[in-house]
Amino acid sequence: MVRLRRPKRSAMIEISCFYTLSSPWAYLAGPRLQDVVRRHRARLLLKPFDFQDVVPRTGGVPIRTRPRPRRDYHAVELDRWRRHLGMPLNLTPRFYPMENPVPGWNKPAGHMVIAARQAGEDPFPLSHALLRALWAEERDIADPRVRGAIADENGYDGPALLAAETTEAVQREYRDNGAEAERLGVFGSPTFVVAGELFWGQDRLDFVDRALDRLRQAKG
Repeated sequence: MVRLRRPKRSAMIEISCFYTLSSPWAYLAGPRLQDVVRRHRARLLLKPFDFQDVVPRTGGVPIRTRPRPRRDYHAVELDRWRRHLGMPLNLTPRFYPMENPVPGWNKPAGHMVIAARQAGEDPFPLSHALLRALWAEERDIADPRVRGAIADENGYDGPALLAAETTEAVQREYRDNGAEAERLGVFGSPTFVVAGELFWGQDRLDFVDRALDRLRQAKG
């Protein structure tokens, strides 16, 4: 009896997304990023990292430290993009601390996203819900009670994820994401990485799409 060999399944194409859970651009990228992932049947790897720690060493300039003209233009661009995409976004959200922020205020939301992935959940809906809460819903994602409620509202186990945020496994992955971001030269959020090529910004998703097309064609 001759056994027919099943064709080998080609490896799934991966997209890494390095970002911070306080980035309005990561929020604006969400729906289109999901569309790109779906159409290409790609594997999305969300990699929250300590943006304020890493990017000063790789050439990035956090918004709070930019001169006033650049901060003003940043708001202009956000307004253009929110209208272009038809997405709700507050230009001066109540719980985004522009002046004198508590150090690390935005880290725990990233920890929660990692905890969801480590628990075997799809972390993207939670990630986007946290970003939307900050930028469109005037909710304080630095407050663990708010994060837990957001997780529960989106079908996750809020108390379990909150408990996991401070575990060594989650903290190590967060540090590893930062080390990888620095090694790759990531200097902005979000930055997408496809086959070693970096694409900075939600306005580069068209180029991410084309890169995935090329990879699919190469794989046959």
